[in-house]
Formats: sequence, structure tokens, C-alpha cells
Amino acid sequence: MGMSETRETRKDGVRAYGPMVSAALAARLAVIPFLYRDWLDPFVLEHWAFGRVARSLVAGHGFGNVFADTGPTAVVSPVYAYVLAGVFRLLGTYTPASIVAALALNSLFSALTCIPVFLLARRCFGMRAAKWAGWGWAFSPYGIYYGADWAWSTCLVTLLLAVLFFWALALEESGGLSEWLGFGALGGFAALTEPVVLSVVPLLGLWTCWRRLRQGKSWRLPMMVAAFGALAVMAPWFVRNYETFHQFIPVRSGFGLELYIGNSADALHWVDRSLHPNHSDAELAEYARLGEPAYMARKAQQAKQYIRSHPAQYVYRVLRRVVYIWTGFWSFNRAYLAEEPLDVPNIFLSTTMTVLALAGLRRLYRANVCRANAGRADAALGARFAIVFVFFPLAYYFSHPETYYFRPVDPLIVVLAAYFVTERFGGRIRRDPRASVLAS
Repeated sequence: MGMSETRETRKDGVRAYGPMVSAALAARLAVIPFLYRDWLDPFVLEHWAFGRVARSLVAGHGFGNVFADTGPTAVVSPVYAYVLAGVFRLLGTYTPASIVAALALNSLFSALTCIPVFLLARRCFGMRAAKWAGWGWAFSPYGIYYGADWAWSTCLVTLLLAVLFFWALALEESGGLSEWLGFGALGGFAALTEPVVLSVVPLLGLWTCWRRLRQGKSWRLPMMVAAFGALAVMAPWFVRNYETFHQFIPVRSGFGLELYIGNSADALHWVDRSLHPNHSDAELAEYARLGEPAYMARKAQQAKQYIRSHPAQYVYRVLRRVVYIWTGFWSFNRAYLAEEPLDVPNIFLSTTMTVLALAGLRRLYRANVCRANAGRADAALGARFAIVFVFFPLAYYFSHPETYYFRPVDPLIVVLAAYFVTERFGGRIRRDPRASVLAS
């Protein structure tokens, strides 16, 4: 492939996904004026973990004070807290302008996700599926809502995971060490945004190395370079945590608390918020008295004791969490629905997208039967999606879910849904001839 052809291909892509990004951003920005005032509620601001840490940074008190003025913390990851602190420094802490700017920035992250969605679908499934996927993400209800009304790290990590998934796929063909270094560095940055990506990005990289081994290409040095890039980016935060808390804390310290509030006697909700320091004076006092590391260790111990004494209940809850993450269904109890009034429409949307995505994944594996030459490569591509679907939500099955926890996987769900729809109802797909990664 010549350089001129590469440039022309890129121009074609920009002409295709440029309008998608613009429309996606416009849709998200149009919603912000109706929702941003919710974040100015004093109760919300007082319990906004990223906001509290960003406020502490701007005030010169360091990375801390996540629940109250209790000093350094590692409860939240650093990247988005520093992004938010930058917004506060420019536009004021907790001002209407800073809240709107934070939501607009998240809307931009969400809109830019159209690009890896389009490129991934085009590389794997052809231009028609790419258009369906790109426009599908542009007007995704989840993409719009969490972009316009969720001042959290969700939209940024969604963009990063989509880029990393596409990059790991492309590295099957590339032997350039600079690209592997960049992949590792971006993976480290994504982990400092939300450490849950560590459950899948290293596995995607290892799968790429396995594919390169099978194709007779180098993989040991690229793998080491990628690992070096990730560790180089994450090491300063590791050092900070060790110097601050005198123990190794990879990224965040709060898993013990998450396990604790997700496994209690409360059977109504998926999480017992009354046990969280944000909602319990007793828990906040214990947190302040013990210090963060000891408090989190204590909560992990209490959670494990409860699980050991209620094994059947724990298994039942794990199964309910699996169902909830993939379908949005937790309960039709009236008291629960009074707290979560959007659950009913969310069940329809979440279940529909799950069914379409799994149908696309199944169709991809069935290529083994229909197309012998491409079958092995289709199965290898399907394995990439399966890695994310299986491993990304595991921690949430065993601790507790929240409505936004699974949202970073939505772009991949949209891609597979677009593949299924275009092939099932639009005739056989025409793959991008440049996508040699799918050649046998």
C-alpha cells in the first residue's frame, strides 16, 4: 500500500466520521443546559468524590479530602481528578461555568469515541457496518446521557478503552517498537484514569503477542517495550502512594469499601449506601480514626466475614449482578423502582443491545463454518471481544455494580450490534481489503 493510498484512506475516514463526531457533540451539548444544575446541589457537591479531590488540589491541600478534610487519599484515580482541577482553576471551583465546562469536556470525550468505533467497525466488518456503528454511537442514549450529565471519569475511560482495543488489533500487523511503546503508555494512562482497564488491556496485548507468535512475527521485545511504557507512566503514582501510605497501592485503595457496601443485609438495592462514609457519620468517623489504608483493610475483612457467613446469599447476589450488568434488571419491587425510576426503560435498552451484540459475536464465530479461509481469523477477532466481555465486569460481579460501571464497554457492544444488523438484514458484508489482520 503506497503512502498516497494511505493518505486517501485517511481522508475518506475523516469525511465519514467527521459528521458523526460533530452530530454526537451537538446532541450532547444540547442536553447539558437541562441537567447541569443538578451538580450545583450542595448535597451533590459535598459527596462528589472527584470534585472534592479537585477542590483540594486547587486549594493547595494536595490530592486528598475525598470524604471530608481527612488528608491524602487514593480512593479515586488521579487522571480525571487533575483534569477537573484544571477546569476549576480556570473557571472557579463549583461554579456554574466550571460544571458546564466539565460536562462539555466529557461530551467531547464521548463524541470523539465515534472515531475508534468507526475505524474498528470498518477494519473488521466493512464500511456499511462502520457507518451504522459510528452513527449508532453518535446517538446512543448511554453516550448522550453520560456525556451530558455525568461529571466522572466514565467518558474518558470509554474513549481510551475503545482506542486501546483498536490499537491492540492493529498491532498484529505492526512491528514498530514506537507503536508498542505508545500502546503501553496509553494503557498506563488509561489505568490511572480507571484501573478496571487493567482487567482487559494486558490480556488484549498478550492475545496480540500470541497472534504474532502464530504468524511467525516478533513478539517478545514488543511485549517488553509495551510493558515498559505502561510502567513508566504508572510508576510515579505508585511511588506517591507508597511514600504517602507506606504500602503498595497500585492505583486506588477503595476495593475493600466497595466489597463491604455491596455485601450486607440490605437486599433491596445492589449497594447499601448507608454504609458508605459519604452517608454514615459512624463510617466517616471510623475512616478518620483509622486512616485510609487501615479503614479499607477493615472493610475488606468485614465484607469477607459477611460473605463467609452467608455463602448462599452471596452466590445469589453474584448471579443477580451478572443479570443486572447485562440487562439492567435488578428488581420490580415498588420501593426499589421509586429509587430507580429509569430502570424499566433501561432494561429494554440494555437487554436489546446485549442481545444484538451477542448475536454479532455468535455470527462472527459461525464464520468458521461458512468461510474456511477466514474462519480462524474471525474466531481470533471474536476472542478479542470475548476477552472484554468476560473479564471487564468480573470485579463488579463480586463486589457490586453501579449503572455507569459497564458503560466503557458500550462502544464494542455498538460495533458488534452494527455488524449483526448489517449482515443479518443487509446482505453479506464487504470487508475492508486493507484489514489484512483478518486474512488467514
